Amino acid sequence: MIARPDRTRGRAHPRLLAVPAALALAAAATLTPALLSSAAAAANSCSVTYTTASQWAGGFQANVTIDNTGTSALSSWTLTFTFPGDQKITSAWEDGTYTQTGEAVSITNASYNGSIAPGASTGLGFQGTWTNSDTAPTSFAINGVACGATATTSPSATASTTATASASASASSTATATSSASSPPTGTGTPTSGPAPQLHVSGNKLVDASGNTVVLHGVDRSGTEYECVQGNGIFDGPNDQASITAMKTWGPVNAVRVPLNEACWNGESYVNSAYAGTTYQQAIVNYVNLLNANGIDAILDLHWTDGVYTGNSSGCSSAQATCQKPMPDAAQAIPFWTSVAKTFKGDNAVIFDLFNEPYASRATGNTTTGWQCWLSGGTCSGIGYQAAGMQSMVTAVRSTGAANVLMLGGEEYSNDLTGWLQYEPTDPDGNLVASWHSYNFNTCSNQSCWTSQLAPVIAKVPVIPGEIGENDCAGGYVDSLTSWLESENTGFLAWTWDDWTGGCSSGPVLITDYTGTPTAYGAAYKAILQALG
Repeated sequence: MIARPDRTRGRAHPRLLAVPAALALAAAATLTPALLSSAAAAANSCSVTYTTASQWAGGFQANVTIDNTGTSALSSWTLTFTFPGDQKITSAWEDGTYTQTGEAVSITNASYNGSIAPGASTGLGFQGTWTNSDTAPTSFAINGVACGATATTSPSATASTTATASASASASSTATATSSASSPPTGTGTPTSGPAPQLHVSGNKLVDASGNTVVLHGVDRSGTEYECVQGNGIFDGPNDQASITAMKTWGPVNAVRVPLNEACWNGESYVNSAYAGTTYQQAIVNYVNLLNANGIDAILDLHWTDGVYTGNSSGCSSAQATCQKPMPDAAQAIPFWTSVAKTFKGDNAVIFDLFNEPYASRATGNTTTGWQCWLSGGTCSGIGYQAAGMQSMVTAVRSTGAANVLMLGGEEYSNDLTGWLQYEPTDPDGNLVASWHSYNFNTCSNQSCWTSQLAPVIAKVPVIPGEIGENDCAGGYVDSLTSWLESENTGFLAWTWDDWTGGCSSGPVLITDYTGTPTAYGAAYKAILQALG
């Protein structure tokens, strides 16, 4: 129910920058070990971790972490390595200057990461192509000093829009080279925990592959629903390792919800092609892989959809996916979920939130007909397009063989779950959960309502409060709500981890910058997370 901004102001650049195809390797970029004294080599000890985060037919995305294991700072560093396969880097993060000659690669630091203190680390990342082999390199040097190295393949590396690699999505492999593989790193440039748990429903709980209960706590990361369709890019703000590390400094964040735009994913003609189709899809895949590598389950939410709607509570009159609609449109939402399901099939650390905030009852003018539209879609009174009902979206996902957990938001902007159990769709995999949103200005915003309306649903199926928050720059509401939810063994995610102009005075904004400096409302939520331990 939160009004999403018209983000007319653009960001400086997308995080990936094109790398020229023919790059000359600078002769002075690397110092040979023979020129270094043994004392200097000891002082400049290093360890490098190379992770194939995402791989698809003919392409890949890799993350590299440099750990300073020596006793002095690594200053003005240059990383060198040689691909054992035929990989070519095509685009890279804004974290250094990349050059490549043949299979030999050199990366020189950027202005902001040119000094790595002892015990600290920094992260690099790039995308590339390959024809015959994407074998990971296992030998690295910093300023000519050989580094201990670890090469890994992320469990979700094959979750790609064009994934045809023979390795299964759940397969993982590790190859260790040289003597000092790094211990779990703690620097701001590298994942801070292992792979995210693979989830499924058991009774009224979410559990991991071993049957352990998982309670999700986290944040919403808005931007990917509006930046693309407004022609400003894909993400609003950084989507790199440092930004995820900042989230995790707030406490046990194990879930991030990412709103999506169906027109951008589907590559509809009115979206700038630079931010749509496979480019948009791959950016989402990369971000999900990075979240998963940090131990964070990703929730992908269909947020903005096509369809002309000018009725009660209309957000806009456009047929394009530029605002919230009462229900998703069948013409684009079904292909959207079919494609998303194929992309992330096999990675059950990704949850699909089928539609952000339905409000069909406001369109149809009746609670009963609203819930019927919610379930079955089709021709719904007051809605001028064919709606995709929850059942048709569940069926679309399951038709691909994807068994991911599915979130289904209730009526009245997902704040009303009173009809959820009665109208629950059929799911052959039994992996449905109820999505609930709660703000201080919603109808169901007190403990009496939570006890009468929400508790009966929690007793039957898992409930994920995918958005909670308050618009008063305070924390009283989220304090009382999260206390009650914890008493019900139910987690929550707060809206939103963005630095929108005006901060919390413009709505439930958690931060003032992407290092994690909280707003007043954010400070209250940060304290809630930290109290969880």
